[in-house]
Amino acid sequence: MAAIHASRKTTRSEGPATIMAIGTANPPNLYEQSSYPDFYFRVTDSEHMKELKQKFQRICDRTMIKRRYMLLTEEILREKPGMCSYMGTSFDERQDIVVEEVPRLAKEAAAKAIKEWGRDKSEITHLLFCSTSGIDMPGADYRLVKLLGLPLAVNRIMLYSQACHMGAQMLRIAKDIAENNRDARVLLVACEVNTIIFRGPDERDIQSLAGQAAFADGAAAVIVGGPNPRASRSPSSRSCLLRK
Repeated sequence: MAAIHASRKTTRSEGPATIMAIGTANPPNLYEQSSYPDFYFRVTDSEHMKELKQKFQRICDRTMIKRRYMLLTEEILREKPGMCSYMGTSFDERQDIVVEEVPRLAKEAAAKAIKEWGRDKSEITHLLFCSTSGIDMPGADYRLVKLLGLPLAVNRIMLYSQACHMGAQMLRIAKDIAENNRDARVLLVACEVNTIIFRGPDERDIQSLAGQAAFADGAAAVIVGGPNPRASRSPSSRSCLLRK
């Protein structure tokens, strides 16, 4: 038993996990929240629903959101009218978009985090990826490994469709990995491209307008690790501890 405890002591981190770097990314298309109802009702050919548009404007105004970034543009939506109706047949078109764009946006955020970290990407031992934007197998985590040029042997965890709490869940997992594996360097990425949920309004479903008013597209990445006496930290490394 003493040998087991001694072995665990040598393999575990000597301190709490730390967020060492952060990176974020957004699509290039910026929409002002104050004028978003005009865009939304125009592109979905719903401008005749004047009362519903007024309700949507009030929802947008009360979100406290000032601006949003989205992958979708009016040109894309005009080419795919099924995405603009309330119940149009458009799943394949949506899935084709997110399968390609989620890993691309995630790569941008992850590359920024790696640059801020200041270490070689070959030192990353684990990749955690979470998203509610579609489901694909092999998943977005595998595609991100290829895009970043990480070793295929990197330990991967992919979490799909766990709603708004999954980012916090993945931080907890990253903390556990980093504190129980001395040399672990965990790249955690969350990415959302809300192409999957975009659709036109319906007077019988006012509640769905809240989602159209609140959600946009973006990605965030952090690198998490515990203290490592054999490797000095980069001067740009963050010092935020993941406390229990």
